[in-house]
Amino acid sequence: MRIQAFAELTGLTAHTLRYYEKLGLLVPGRNAAGHRDYRQSDIDWAAFIRRLKATDMPLEEIQRYAALRSQGEGTAAERRALLAEHAERLERRLAEQVVHLERLKENMAWYDRELLKNRA
Repeated sequence: MRIQAFAELTGLTAHTLRYYEKLGLLVPGRNAAGHRDYRQSDIDWAAFIRRLKATDMPLEEIQRYAALRSQGEGTAAERRALLAEHAERLERRLAEQVVHLERLKENMAWYDRELLKNRA
């Protein structure tokens, strides 16, 4: 499929897709006219890249993962290790966010008590 259709399916802009191609993250095929020709597997891969980005994996690490992926099954252990390291960082960040949320709720509860006092 052409880049515009692929962009609509993935939620990424054509500009972002070209940038990812420049970084080596996406490597679409080319049709006889030389136009990009994305496949279903590219949709799945783009969704995975989006997930990594949404969880704040640095582009350099995504590039490393993509390079390993392109080398085939022999790199499965290294790819898994990259994902495990990222998952650990994400778990730490989520735990920090839970603490921040608890503190915000404590502050909100204080305001609720103060507002109730002022109404009485």
